[in-house]
Order: sequence, then structure tokens, then C-alpha cells
Amino acid sequence: MSRNSLFISITCLLLSCWSCATTKHVDIPPVNIYANAPNADVYHASYPLKISIKHTDLDLRFDWERARVFGKATLTLQSYFYPQDSVILDANGFEVKAVMLLQDAARKKLPFTYDGKKLAIALDRKYNRDELFKIFIEYTANPNQLEVGKDIASPDDRGLYFIQPDELAGIPRQLWSQGETECNSNWFPTINNTMLKMTQQIALTVPDSMITLSNGLLKQSKRNNDGTRTDIWKQELPHAPYLVMIAAGNFKIVKNQWRGKEVSYYMEPKYAPYASMIFGKTPEMLEFYSKKLGVDYPWDKYAQIVVRNFVSGAMENTSASVFFDRMNMTPAEYKDETYEDIVAHELFHHWFGDLVTAESWANLPLNESFATYGEYLWLEHKYGREEADMHALNDELAYFAKDKNKELDLIRFNYADREQMFDEVSYQKGGRILHMLRETVGDDAFFASLQLYLKKHAYQSVEVHDLRQAFEQVTGQDLNWFFDQWFLAAGHPLLEIKTHYQDSTKQVIVQIAQKQDLASMPLYKLPIAIDIYVDGHVDRQTVTLTKQEQTFHLPATKSPQLINFDAKKCILGKKEQSKSLDEWAYQYKHAPLFMDRFEVLENLNDVLDSAKAKEIVVAALTDSAWMIRLMALGAIEKFTKDELKQIYPTVKKMATADERSYVRASAVMLLRTLFQNYDNKEIFKIASQDDAPSVQQALHMK
Repeated sequence: MSRNSLFISITCLLLSCWSCATTKHVDIPPVNIYANAPNADVYHASYPLKISIKHTDLDLRFDWERARVFGKATLTLQSYFYPQDSVILDANGFEVKAVMLLQDAARKKLPFTYDGKKLAIALDRKYNRDELFKIFIEYTANPNQLEVGKDIASPDDRGLYFIQPDELAGIPRQLWSQGETECNSNWFPTINNTMLKMTQQIALTVPDSMITLSNGLLKQSKRNNDGTRTDIWKQELPHAPYLVMIAAGNFKIVKNQWRGKEVSYYMEPKYAPYASMIFGKTPEMLEFYSKKLGVDYPWDKYAQIVVRNFVSGAMENTSASVFFDRMNMTPAEYKDETYEDIVAHELFHHWFGDLVTAESWANLPLNESFATYGEYLWLEHKYGREEADMHALNDELAYFAKDKNKELDLIRFNYADREQMFDEVSYQKGGRILHMLRETVGDDAFFASLQLYLKKHAYQSVEVHDLRQAFEQVTGQDLNWFFDQWFLAAGHPLLEIKTHYQDSTKQVIVQIAQKQDLASMPLYKLPIAIDIYVDGHVDRQTVTLTKQEQTFHLPATKSPQLINFDAKKCILGKKEQSKSLDEWAYQYKHAPLFMDRFEVLENLNDVLDSAKAKEIVVAALTDSAWMIRLMALGAIEKFTKDELKQIYPTVKKMATADERSYVRASAVMLLRTLFQNYDNKEIFKIASQDDAPSVQQALHMK
């Protein structure tokens, strides 16, 4: 799932002149080696399994004005291991009409108690684990009547939403569900346990004018005599209850395909002409992920639907992802934000989250960290590493932006509320950790391990040690050290790096100190690549930091022009290192990665009165990475009038010709401020034809 609060635009972080449009198999807690951690005495175990839901059959009708669900549910159940003579279901805020045991063609009433949240049903006898039995429940669900603070934690937890039409505001009538974390029990009886996997069939009776969507395939559509239509959707492959979804409304379906499977985009008619622009890369993503992971997309179809007033950014319901209404985009809006990363994120979940599901909310990063890293993999494949690294920087900045994030474990059994798991640690930090794991074991081993993990645990639930064991089986290495410090601990390294050249021994001396608080964070083991540049030749040395303070002696024939620490730019941590301006200039010109150049621009602030620093900034105005160009524009306000005059033609060209709208917008703003005394009428006239919202905002901001 994507949460709106997790979308942090690099533009917002770099520009201040204009605003950016933009949840164990045993109940014994583990030993907490960091006793001072927040909620150290809290431990959220995986839910116990007494009953398995094998199949859910729902027959649903709706009271659109009163926002009610008239439901009939038939649950096919089985004792998990021990014989059971009762069933407890989650059913929040229901009016329970009838509970019956189905035996062949007969129905037998079953005694039950109901407290408004839990439906406790007494069976007619004990059922062993090799017996299936069916329970029928007739009920009315009232998600709109659930009280915040009593029945649900927030308005975002209703599970099912009736969007009332507002003609003046252009809002159509819609219905859609949102199950994660445990909200689907607000509209159908189930068991809120991510360890369960079930198949399903859902019959939706709606006005005949509406289009419906659910998991799986549409098996039947029948018009009724009362102006309604009943659509029957069947999901034949098992998935977790929180991934069940339904939606209905006035949508137009734009269809595509991938390997014979339907790929469809459900949008309001007004925006349907742009569906292929917004979602059209989905078949290519399906092919890329299937090949990269060595596991083909497993579900019967893939649908993507954009709904109004969605409670998060998007949700990866099995075979039917839901997206927020910012995805209702025009071509002009698409110039600023394509949200292609969100499309990739929800699709990657169909392997990590849907096919293989975290067994508890404490293990949520096994879903969300992977989906976040799926964004990186797609961008790297489609647009190259530079574009992917810019996206990764955004993730890194999002994690570092909140100081409290360094106090939180990635796999976190001590959360106060499961919704708190949906944060920059589970998403952005976790994605960066997976990238470090990839760099640690190598590409071939990384993707072979993911393939083993997915195939071994398909249609099952997992904990973090299942992931570690897959990597260990493939690589033949003990990786406890990596998982302990990154997945099962909080924080990040704070490294102080000092380097110098010792001519007498022909060695580069690299002194590294770990400065993080070891009372709350690990002493890290860090494999580190160090590039040594001598006369245009680069020599890569790999060292492993294992101590709080450590010195490494690396060979070099003469004093290097540059010692590039963490040359892979993959360590998630803070680095303190002093370099001369000559070294920064050399790094900008010769080091190969976007992050190399970002480091340079980031460290020029205090020396921008230097001619050499300004030379770097001028060169950065035409950098291949749009973020670097944006940073350079932010630095020129310290230039003198004569220096500004020299770069004016470049800035003027950027205002209309730069390929990235945010850069064009920044250049326009600078023309209106730093260059306001120049004759900009013609360039503003050209810029006025640029319909990107950011550019228009820059042109008209007072």
C-alpha cells in the first residue's frame, strides 16, 4: 500500500521559493538487546490460528442512501490443527440476522453470541483438521455508523466507503473498499489474520448503469428485473482476507493485455482518454518483473482503478489495485508527476505481499520494503541507474527527515498501533536496506534468492527469517550479521572518515570511526568500496568495517586526486568527511554516479564565494540529472551581477527547454527574481504556453 504521507518530493526539499504540487509462532517475546527502545516491554505476536477460512462466498446488495450492506456470507472452514467446537469471526458493527451450519442441502441454526465486534459461534460438535464445514451468515453491515475512537481508530478504517454524488463538485457516486490493515471485517465476516489464505466468490448487485470490479475474474453478469445487475467475481487462487476488494461506479474500462491475460484500467469517463498515458506501461512492467524475479505474475488478471477520496495513495488488492484520485490526470499534470513509481509499487506487491504475505504486521516490511524497492528496479530498468538513484535519494531523504525514525526497528514487534508500521522505516529505509543486501551478495545471488523465496512460500505467509534463510541457501553464507543489524535493529551508522596519503609507504590511510549511539544502535559490520583515483586511473579497494574505530592501509603509487569513500553509494547512513575544493571538483568531473555529484553540490554551500565552486555550479546547470540542475539553480543566488550575466542565457534556455518541468519552473522563478531587470518578456511568453502546473504556478506566484 502507498500512503500519501510517504510521498516526499525532492523538489519540496530543494526549493523554498515555491510550493510543490504534489502492521511469532510462539508468544514468548525475543530478548530485547536495546532495553531503552520505545515500547521495549511491548510484543505483538503473530495471531494464533485455530480456524482456517478456505473459501468465502459473498452475496452483497447495497443501500446507497444509508450506506448499508445487505450481505449473505458462506464460509468454508477447517480446524487448523486442534479439533474445534466453536468459531470466532471478526464482524464489526453488524446486525446479525441468522447463523446456520450448512450440511448438504440442509441448514441448521447455530447458537451464537455477538458483542458488536466478535461473532462467537458454537458448532454442533468438534471438527477435526481433515474436515471441512460451512457456515452461513445473513447480516447487515453499517460501515458509516462505526464510531471513531470506539469502533474504529480513524475515519480511514471504515473498510467500505460510499461516495455520495456532488454534481457541483463533479464527484460521482462510487463505492470502494480498503481492507488493510483489518478493515474488511467492517463489511463481511472474516478472520483478521494475515496468515490465512482463502479463495472467494463475490456477487455484487448494483444499479445496471454501474461497472463493478473485484478480485479474480468476472464469471457472470445478469440483469435483474428491478433495474439492477448482479456481477459474480471469482478469485480461484488463495490470498489473505485483507486483500479482498470491491468497487462500483460509473467507470470506463480501457483494456490491454499481457501474455493473454487482461490488463485493464478503470477510470471515470472524463479521464479515460488518458488511461494509457497513466497506466500504459503496466504490461511492460509485468514482463520485466516476471523475468527479473524468475516467477511469472501469478494472478488471473490485473486491473487498476482510480477512485474518489481514497484513504491512502494506493492499495495492492490481489489482481485489482486501487489508486487515489490524483491519478485522474490530464497530460499537463502528467508533466509534473507521472506517479509511475506508485504504479510499479502496487504491481510489485503482487509478488511481495499478495503471493507471499507477511505473517504479522510486525513483519510488514516484507511487503512494503519490497514494493518500495520494486520502484527502484523498474526505474533502473526503464530509465537507467541515474533516474533510479535520484528516486532512491528521495527515499533516503524521507527516512532521514524524521529524527524519530532512527529509534525504530525495521521488523518491529513493539509498535503501539499496527497503523504506525506504515512509515518511512517500513517503506523507504527498508527499500534502501534491500539495495544494500543486493550490493552485498551481488545481482545474480540477490535475484536467485528472491526467486527461491517466492517459489518456496507461494500462497503462504512468512516472517523475516524465511527471507534470510532463502538468501543463505542460495549464497552459502551466514547472513545473520546483515539481518540482525539492518532488519532487526534501529538506526543507521554515523561515520567519521579521515583520509591522507603516506608517501613513505605509498599507502592511502583511511581512518573510520562509528559515531552512532551504541546504546540504541548496532556496531555495524560494513563492507565498503573505496575508489582511489591516481592520474586518471581508478583502483577499487573493498574493506570491511567491523570495529568502532578502524584504520585501513590501501596501496597507491602516488598521492591521489580523489579518495571516494563508499564508491557504490549504497550505505544508508550519515558520513562526515572533509575534502578540499579540488577534491570535490575532481569528484564532480570523474566519479561516475549521480550520488557522487549530489555529494559535491551538497557540500558547496559554505564555499560558494570561491571561483572553483562556482565553476562546478555552472557545469551542474547542464548536468544529465535534473535534480543536479535543480540544485545548481538554487545555488546561483550567491553569484555576483557579472556572474549572473554570464549564465543568464543558460537559465533562460532552461526555463523553456529543460526536459523536467520542475527545473523549468525553478528557472522561471529565478528569471522573475534574480533576473527581473532583464528583458524576459519573450521568454515568459514562451513559458506561458507550458501547461505544466509547476511552471504555471511559477509564472503567476506573487
